[in-house]
Amino acid sequence: MKTMTGVLLALALATPAFAHDDATLDAMPSPNGGQVRMSGPYHFELVLGDNAVSVYLTDHADTPVPSEGVGGNVIIMSGERVTIPVVPTGDNRLTGQGTFEKRPDMKAIASLNFPDGNSWQARFTPGTVSVQGESAAVDPATDGDDHAHHH
Repeated sequence: MKTMTGVLLALALATPAFAHDDATLDAMPSPNGGQVRMSGPYHFELVLGDNAVSVYLTDHADTPVPSEGVGGNVIIMSGERVTIPVVPTGDNRLTGQGTFEKRPDMKAIASLNFPDGNSWQARFTPGTVSVQGESAAVDPATDGDDHAHHH
């Protein structure tokens, strides 16, 4: 019984170390000024330009993941629904172009297919991220760095 209690306690203590929700990710500065979301074993960072999208790939330790062989699309919902195909254009970056309006209430979905046959999806609310890439809701108690547990 003592062993089972120890195992359950260890599991309970370990779980928060891996759990982070959208609010936690939004409170942290992002490497490229976009919004970061968790998707399976990855973090997707969506960066919107003028009629252009970029998706940066990292693992949960914020190590860049090669974009070679990855493909998919980003669906932008901002007034109209626009599907933008994205292709690898850098070490850990995919890009695409399409016409869309940047609005505070816009939403986006990145759907990516990886060379190992797995597909992952992430949902974004890019209108909630400031131009500087920092969310307006950074928690001063953590200084926005609540992700150190992955390092």
